[in-house]
Amino acid sequence: MVEKKKVKPVSAAPLPVSASPPAPKSKAKPASSASTVSATVSAAVSAAVSTVASAAPADFRCGTIAIVGRPNVGKSSLLNHLIGQKVSITSKKAQTTRHRITGIATDAASQFLFLDTPGFQKTHENALNKILNRTVSQAASDADVLVFVTEALKFSELDEVVLKAINKTTPTILVVNKIDRIEDKTRLMAFLQTMGEKFDFAAIVPTSVKIAPTIGALKDALRPLLPVAPAVYSNDEITDKSERFMASEFIREKVFRQLGDELPYSVSVVIEKFEIEGNLRRIFANIVVDKDSQKAILIGTKGERMKRIGTDARKDMEITFGGKVYLELFVKVKKGWADDQALLRQYGYE
Repeated sequence: MVEKKKVKPVSAAPLPVSASPPAPKSKAKPASSASTVSATVSAAVSAAVSTVASAAPADFRCGTIAIVGRPNVGKSSLLNHLIGQKVSITSKKAQTTRHRITGIATDAASQFLFLDTPGFQKTHENALNKILNRTVSQAASDADVLVFVTEALKFSELDEVVLKAINKTTPTILVVNKIDRIEDKTRLMAFLQTMGEKFDFAAIVPTSVKIAPTIGALKDALRPLLPVAPAVYSNDEITDKSERFMASEFIREKVFRQLGDELPYSVSVVIEKFEIEGNLRRIFANIVVDKDSQKAILIGTKGERMKRIGTDARKDMEITFGGKVYLELFVKVKKGWADDQALLRQYGYE
């Protein structure tokens, strides 16, 4: 069973966002033995909880926001900057995101539950990609608000397919991303106007992760669309995923970044063992490929590529987990795994 421990925020390497992270809020926890808790301590805890509850505004908002769009429009990078930390991996490879990942951002007036989704695509028809497209549809149907992300000046046929699939009854914000790449702002304004005629968007927000105020502007546009509701998670939680899951994602990201187009899409990572000893995490993982030739590419000359993948992944883990990591990587060949329903379930694709 995957452990329930959530990934906590780490102040050592925050991403450059427009707002500072919220101060952590104390949260009462049950004592291991009721008899050991004095009446005085119990009263103090109750008073603290009451104070926290009364401090929350009556119109506090909390809701889910599904981030949808075709592959490679910058959904995961956008999520990471909305949260202020890395919770979703990124690379230039299409559909790097394979799971529905919740990123949590909390401020004094609201809690945003962002659902990062795989890029919707029609190129590959194997079982894995059918699952990923189904994940997108499910997240969109569950969300209170949708964020439809497209790239500035690059609205494609696949963008059109995704847009037509959006439920018109769900409030939808259009994010026109990567505006930092557009020098001619007149063309950008014309593009925004054209996009506004395609759908009844609740708002249109031009963004770039390199322009911090645009991230804050997106949150400001989203906030009034969320339902009035109490927070679901505590202030210091940034994702619903476990450290075990995050470890596998960091490794997969480094595989994609190291190998680029040299290695086909069918790569997965399975954590075989995840042990915590004090502040040390011991992690043993298998990188699964489809062919023996891919295994050789992945290992590289004298294992140099594997060493770089392991080193880069370990650095990300230590920053995110806030402790030392011992990481061992192995490569396994499982022919046709991306079309094998049993293996897909075993590897965490539902």
